[in-house]
Amino acid sequence: MSEDTMHLELEPRTVTGKAVKRLRQAGYVPAVIHDHGKESVVVQGPYLAMRQIYQKAGKHHPVSLKAGSHTYTALIKTVTFEPKKNQMTHIVFNAVKRNQKVETEVPVRPRYAEGNEASPAERAGLIVLTQLDSVKIRAVPDKIPDVLEYDGEVLVKEGDQVTVAQVVVPDGVEMLTEAEHPIATAETTASLQAANEGAGGAAEKEIETAAAPEEGAVETPTDEPAELATGK
Repeated sequence: MSEDTMHLELEPRTVTGKAVKRLRQAGYVPAVIHDHGKESVVVQGPYLAMRQIYQKAGKHHPVSLKAGSHTYTALIKTVTFEPKKNQMTHIVFNAVKRNQKVETEVPVRPRYAEGNEASPAERAGLIVLTQLDSVKIRAVPDKIPDVLEYDGEVLVKEGDQVTVAQVVVPDGVEMLTEAEHPIATAETTASLQAANEGAGGAAEKEIETAAAPEEGAVETPTDEPAELATGK
């Protein structure tokens, strides 16, 4: 993991419910800290600081939180955004113990030979289809890596595949995602197109089958009130 410890200072929060709208308008993000079955701690922090800590820590990097007279080591559990403006509106932190293993998800990415920025398959004109961009692990907070890697150079020809079993896992980290789960597969444009067309055809057939009335069934007129159609 990163050598830098991330710190965030939060303020106790007295405003809850719909009234938190005023906090957001004042430039604060409401948050809550869950602490090992104890009563949850409601807090707030400046929008910019909260946004920056999420961008740096994600959901896998421990953060040192100071809230009033208490200090917590925590992971970000959930973050809520307002969809139209993509503005952060709420954060949930989970307090963790430094010596206790926790389960979390970590990004996974390819590693290439020096001087290369793509796999041999991609350099040959193939497409690498990514099927998994993060994996689930278990580790103590100080051992949680920022990212896990696999050898992207093994993707050479059509059909070549990387699975979770090929991810390089450092000491102190336990992989929880199934070893057989595919991460990336080399495909040709033609094979992907054929697969997409096949999937589309199967979906259309399923819709047609679902729409067709069963033999002997009596169709209910579409303009009949729902109460009458259900016999109520």
